[in-house]
Amino acid sequence: MQDKATGTSHKVLFLNTLAFTVCFAAWMLNGVLVTFLANNRVFNWGPVEIGWLMGIPVLTGSVFRLPAGMLTDKFGGKPVYGTLLFICAIPMYLLSNATDFFGFALCSFGFGLAGVSFSIGIAFSSVWYPKENQGTALGIFGAGNAGAALTTLIAPTLLNRFTENGASLEGWRLLPKYYALMLVVMGIIFFIFSNNKKPASSDKHWREMLSPLKNIRVWRFGLYYFLVFGCFVAFSQWLVPYFVNVYYMPLVTAGVFAALFSFPSGVIRALGGWMSDKWGARKVMYWVLGTSTLISFMLVVPKMDIYSPGQGIMAKRDGVVTEVTESQIHIGTDTYHLVQKQNKFEHVDDQVLIFPSKEIWQEPVVAVGQQIKRKELLAKGVTRIHFQANVWIFAILVILLGSIWGIGKAAVYKHIPDYFPEEVGVVGGMVGVLGGLGGFFCPIIFGYLLKGTGLWTSCWMFMFLLSFICIWWMHTVISRMMREKAPEAADKIELH
Repeated sequence: MQDKATGTSHKVLFLNTLAFTVCFAAWMLNGVLVTFLANNRVFNWGPVEIGWLMGIPVLTGSVFRLPAGMLTDKFGGKPVYGTLLFICAIPMYLLSNATDFFGFALCSFGFGLAGVSFSIGIAFSSVWYPKENQGTALGIFGAGNAGAALTTLIAPTLLNRFTENGASLEGWRLLPKYYALMLVVMGIIFFIFSNNKKPASSDKHWREMLSPLKNIRVWRFGLYYFLVFGCFVAFSQWLVPYFVNVYYMPLVTAGVFAALFSFPSGVIRALGGWMSDKWGARKVMYWVLGTSTLISFMLVVPKMDIYSPGQGIMAKRDGVVTEVTESQIHIGTDTYHLVQKQNKFEHVDDQVLIFPSKEIWQEPVVAVGQQIKRKELLAKGVTRIHFQANVWIFAILVILLGSIWGIGKAAVYKHIPDYFPEEVGVVGGMVGVLGGLGGFFCPIIFGYLLKGTGLWTSCWMFMFLLSFICIWWMHTVISRMMREKAPEAADKIELH
């Protein structure tokens, strides 16, 4: 960690962010590519297989973050980052030759190493800046998350071009080759223009470097990051099939909407770093977790069209049915008026409905000449409840949630250089592992939840539960601290 930022600091931060953007774009490739291949029946994959293929690269990029962070602390970021870019290009290129699930999964496991670029970049960026600028610097670096938006925005268009709009589906194999070339070019740029720097702890033994992981606060940071980063990664991929299946969008349009989720979340991370420097990471996290819980709850209600028995009409006395129409039933001298169907949802897709709507009508269940007893059912009631889950309202909420998570990502990592200034690579790597595991497990969990419940919004139920657990844990710890410390001290001490 330097006492003052320099021009070299800014140059290295720019290269780190650019390399991270490229790596993140490659890391998220399966979200678009797997959806395209499954929808076009190039491979016969169901929700579970799709979830696994989206999660495998994230798993690789998660479990290797800790050793990557340690290597960065030991040798500096330039050799580690540059080598990573070249290594990831190899399985990315080989993906173009995959012919089955196993081959696709194996190559995905390989290029998933691009995800470890996060822990490398965090550690390498941190050593170039003073403590008071750590939140802003790491927030700017984290804006490389926008690479997910580049993939969801550009990759569908490239697939359409390479496959001649589906006429030659084997053209998809060009896409991994272009991504491999992109990684190689970035590796060359990084080796030529970057400068190397190691932290003061670089001479420590490997076992000493791991000692901070005994601290419970590291694991608490990891849980928060599991939500704000892991779930961001998961939805960067999952939203593509979500929009295709729930709102019947073409793949390109679904990619645009998914990009609208990913891009603001990545860019706004820099703002989250500045906010954490100015107001403190704890206050920012409180706001992030509370808002995440609220929005997730709002997204739980699915798009639905429900028919249910409603209030019917029963006979007042015995008699014989003399006339039955859509609006009336006559029995002797008695006339029973029916509520008629208005077809109010006939053009509902052309409207923007915020809340669920209902329509009630009654249908005759008797015929002319039928003998009726008192209290016998003459007309059954039908209640139709329709919730449009309008795509624009849904998209706004999702984009807002992604942006809030982006702020939260910066707030989590603001803590690390404050409490572990010489072990940013190790601690940041471990927190990154836990966060990345969220990106791995969540698509798989979403797949099983969808298969088990039949509801696409089951993923938001999981988000609500996870957000609630995070804010509950945070509030519980803060409340305990408030009881143990004087209120004046509690306002000044950063609790983790």
